[in-house]
Amino acid sequence: MKQVTPQEVEMLLTNKQPANIIDVREVDEVKTGKIPNAIHIPLGLLEFRMHELDKSKEYIMVCRSGGRSSMAFKLLENHGYKVINMSGGMLEWKGPVE
Repeated sequence: MKQVTPQEVEMLLTNKQPANIIDVREVDEVKTGKIPNAIHIPLGLLEFRMHELDKSKEYIMVCRSGGRSSMAFKLLENHGYKVINMSGGMLEWKGPVE
């Protein structure tokens, strides 16, 4: 499984590099804050909304601690998407939130 640290994701955003981030947490969790410009698709809906994603792009999967984003990673990878899991999830995120 390809992984990236929260610090590496923050560096991408700081350097204004393109980052396609998908937050798979539940609605009430996202209300506490999410990474700026992250797309919110709860894990339970990902299978039904993956058609909205572009297979030519690479997506960084994010959840609270890394477990659900790992499941999302496997689901999308099995359907031919390019994905990276953010290890540690939002518990390790020290960057800005919206």
